Amino acid sequence: MKTIGLIGGMSWESSAVYYEYINKKVRALKGGFHSCKSIMVSVDFAEIERLQHENNWKMLTKLMVNAAKQLEIAGADILVLCTNTMHLCSDEIIKNISIPFLHIAEATGKEIVQKNIKKVALIGTKFTMEKDFYKQILTHQFGIEVLIPTTEERQLIHDIIYNELVVGKIENKSKTIYKTIISNLEKRGAKGVILGCTEIPLLISNTDVNIPIFNTTKIHAEKAVEWALRNN
Repeated sequence: MKTIGLIGGMSWESSAVYYEYINKKVRALKGGFHSCKSIMVSVDFAEIERLQHENNWKMLTKLMVNAAKQLEIAGADILVLCTNTMHLCSDEIIKNISIPFLHIAEATGKEIVQKNIKKVALIGTKFTMEKDFYKQILTHQFGIEVLIPTTEERQLIHDIIYNELVVGKIENKSKTIYKTIISNLEKRGAKGVILGCTEIPLLISNTDVNIPIFNTTKIHAEKAVEWALRNN
């Protein structure tokens, strides 16, 4: 089994779920007492959140690259960035390491293609929904049409992530807001919805909506395990 390197802490709530999914997948595939060989570098999310909202992506990229280098030096065989938004820094991370980097949008795109879905909705932070770094992979590499919520809906989604989910608050009223937004996207033609923030699955599950969900946390974690075992 290869060793999975994880850049976590964005937030630690979802990083804990990554660790759980990874080890459950190893147990499902190998059985017995097997668990995952992994290393995590966890950042201080207060610093990350401040820099995000200052639009200081230069410093954010530096922090992500440094964390990636730490993991490679520590013996990681593959790198997983445990957040959707910070994949904005993925190009520079890849340039600065010599181990494989498993991109969350690529892992998700493969899953969508397997379901034979051509049009999906994307919800996440405003950075993920509004910038092209995520959507262009789905469109250019996989031929998937991506719908995003309205301006007002994007702000609601973003605020719930940062004011509630990243600190572990799960509110029924926020679940209702997300369900309504997803329903609106379904009416616009979405055949599935990407939960494009690793905290959103803490709030929304398959039973909450009428269309298939793509839980990027689970998809990313399980693809990492498959790689670690396949390339043993």
